[in-house]
Parts: sequence; C-alpha cells; structure tokens
Amino acid sequence: GMLIGSGGVLSHAPRRVQAALMMLDAFAPEGVTRLAVDSIFMMPQLGVLSTVHERAAAQVFDRDCLIHLGTAIAPLGQGKEGEPCLTVTRHLPGGKVVREEVPFGEIRLIPLDVGEEAEVDIHPARAYDVGRGRGHSQRTTVHGGVVGIILDCRGRPLALPAEPARRWQKLKEWALAVDLYPRDFLEKLSG
Repeated sequence: GMLIGSGGVLSHAPRRVQAALMMLDAFAPEGVTRLAVDSIFMMPQLGVLSTVHERAAAQVFDRDCLIHLGTAIAPLGQGKEGEPCLTVTRHLPGGKVVREEVPFGEIRLIPLDVGEEAEVDIHPARAYDVGRGRGHSQRTTVHGGVVGIILDCRGRPLALPAEPARRWQKLKEWALAVDLYPRDFLEKLSG
C-alpha cells in the first residue's frame, strides 16, 4: 500500500492536496492506499546512491525527501449519484467514535496529521469493494499526512459527467470539498 509520486509537477504543486488529487485521478488506486510525494525530486539520485551506501540513501529518503500526504480510501464500483457508498468509523483516543457517511459521487477530507494514526472500520455499501470483496467491511489502521484521510467515492473507474455544465459543476464541487484552490478563485471562474 503506498503510492509515491515523483516529478516536478507533484513536487512543486502549490497545495499538497493538489498533488494528492493528481495521483488519485491519474492512478485511480482502489481500496486503502497511503499517498506520499518526493518533495525534492531526489528518488532517481537516491536510487544511484543506494548502490553505494544503502543506509544513507534510505535515511535521506525518509528524512528529507518523502512527504506523507495521508491515506486514500477509494471504493471500487459505480453507482448513482447520492446513493449510499461508504461509511467510515474512526476510533479516537478516550473511546470517542466518529462516523462519516459518504454517498456515491462525493469526495471528503478528514484531518489526520503527519505521524498520527487512526483505527478505522470501513463499511462499503453492497455494490462497492474496498479490498475484501463487494459489501465486505474491514478494520485497518490509516496513517495521516499533510492532507489527511481522503474518502474518494467518485467511483472506480473514475467517470466524469458527459454534459459540460454538469461536468463543470461536479469538478467545482470536488475542488471545494478538498480545498483544492482558493474559494474566491473558483467563484471567479464560475462567473
């Protein structure tokens, strides 16, 4: 489970959530996947260094190169806009339980900082699969990052509405949900 993005576009994205969304849209990971980026585009050089000094390369990679974005939970399947898709229950310290229900066609962020972990129960609706088969739940530990936990219920494979006005509305909705751009920027674009 970890998808690591490398390259100038991901490393230099103005907001880390932009890098996370580029990776989600391009690779369409399914189930539970940790996301990270190579912050300074050093992976190729560290690969060469590892042939000479493996431990030094690993230390530089861990300490100076890798930025943990968080964990994406993305059910496999297609459905109708707004129908139940995913319920995630987080078990917090002190016995507190927080439940998040996400319908099909939406994406949400849950804050969870770098170095933090959370125990979660993931319950997909009957038509969706998060790694154990359609409709089968799982309990797992998710890892935080500068973005947090991303609940991506936009569908796998990802499909955009064919009608231009509806497509623009959906893209704007998703951008607002994850704070992809400054809000005033999106308002100006939509006129």
